[in-house]
Amino acid sequence: MVKLTMIARVTDGLPLAEGLDDGRDVPDADFYKQQAKSLFKNLSMGQIDASRMSVETGPYVFHYNIEGRVCYLTMCDRSYPKKLAFQYLEDLKNEFERVNGSQIETAARPYAFIKFDTFMQKTKKLYQDSRTQRNITKLNDELYEVHQIMTRNVQEVLGVGEKLDQVSQMSSRLTSESRIYADKARDLNRQALIRKWAPVAIVIGVVILLFWVKNKIW
Repeated sequence: MVKLTMIARVTDGLPLAEGLDDGRDVPDADFYKQQAKSLFKNLSMGQIDASRMSVETGPYVFHYNIEGRVCYLTMCDRSYPKKLAFQYLEDLKNEFERVNGSQIETAARPYAFIKFDTFMQKTKKLYQDSRTQRNITKLNDELYEVHQIMTRNVQEVLGVGEKLDQVSQMSSRLTSESRIYADKARDLNRQALIRKWAPVAIVIGVVILLFWVKNKIW
């Protein structure tokens, strides 16, 4: 069965629409929604190249399809046919582009197209039972094939982004530590110069003072 459906802009990962009733029967639904948002983030950063992919996570599978800088994503039971999942996303894509296509690039706030939920829920109901005659016909449609769509594990997919983030954080930390080290080195150099020349400066100061006192007396 279809469990979650989310739509996001690929260029920046901005969520555009989401099924309002999705996830009610999914334990830890918020956890899986966060994983979906992490996928959007990785896609927006160019860390995932595939335009279509299935990503296994626990007892479920994320299926996503990217068209026109928009990512259409659904999460289904592992037993749910991949072919139906991608046909469901195709139906969403066609309607979303028809209704909101001209506004996608200018959307500035999250869930700007939340009203699209009405169509999402209606379409989701059509795809819930894979045994209906309608869906059996779709499964037998040889013109729509999904065998070449890659399937990967969520830790493998998200791990790429996490490793890159770690490298970035490490680089920033090293840069910060280098600055701190440079500042400390300058302080130590100043202190060394002070220790080296302070006695000389004191002696010179005393000599000048003695000359001045001597001139005053005489």
